[in-house]
Amino acid sequence: MLGNRSWESWINEYAAGHQHPVNRFFHTLGIPMIVISLLILIASLFAEPLFWWGISLFTLGWIFQFVGHFFEGKVPEFFKDWRFLLVGLRWWFAKMRGKA
Repeated sequence: MLGNRSWESWINEYAAGHQHPVNRFFHTLGIPMIVISLLILIASLFAEPLFWWGISLFTLGWIFQFVGHFFEGKVPEFFKDWRFLLVGLRWWFAKMRGKA
């Protein structure tokens, strides 16, 4: 899946496309919002009232992503390669550990 590239290589490329402080801020908030929303949407299969919370959080998380890219002046990396959807989460974890 990684195409003979290390996670570090993927994260470095992702980080290079996310240099503007506003973009980094919105991604720092938006990425976990999207992940949490997916968990809420799965839980909504068993508790229907959660559905709208999940949809709202998912939508807001993606709005944050695209607003950040507006400030960056670049299209999201996943437009070039879908695997960056997964790399974004790894970048977020690296950023939280102070390594991105």
